[in-house]
Amino acid sequence: MSVITPLMPRQKVPSLSVPLVGGGTWSLADQSPENFTMVVFYRGLHCPICGKYLKDLDTKLADFAKRGVNVVVVSSDGEDRATEAKAKWELENVDLGYGLDLDNAREWGLYISTSNGVTSSGYEEPAVFSEPGLCFWSARMARFISAPSRPCRLLVRRSIRSLARLIS
Repeated sequence: MSVITPLMPRQKVPSLSVPLVGGGTWSLADQSPENFTMVVFYRGLHCPICGKYLKDLDTKLADFAKRGVNVVVVSSDGEDRATEAKAKWELENVDLGYGLDLDNAREWGLYISTSNGVTSSGYEEPAVFSEPGLCFWSARMARFISAPSRPCRLLVRRSIRSLARLIS
């Protein structure tokens, strides 16, 4: 088991490559957006708050793309749960990655949680899963730009909304 590595602005980021719901693979190394890449790490299917902010993000993807921002959403859920989340939350536009390795999640500075059983959504939390985070990566600088200072779903949701307003 690896330790959590805090990411620091202007530092190189760890590698990130995940399979996508619907097929294909998303890799940070393949990204070359006009401005930056936004990586949204979410808890998984068991998180109803994640579903709400990801649906909000899904409706804003065209605005992000117009401003040169690539977006990917990633969790440690397996393929079945990620596919169900995409359908249940009606995510039509976002690239949804799954199967984030927990050691890789720690390299990205994400906290790891253990299950508390069934959530208010009626889904059981996985035995172990990664917590949310929001990272911006600049291809031109090949560096990490920023992320929330604490693992909080509401902070991630507010950050997405704030960024959407900024690029509007």
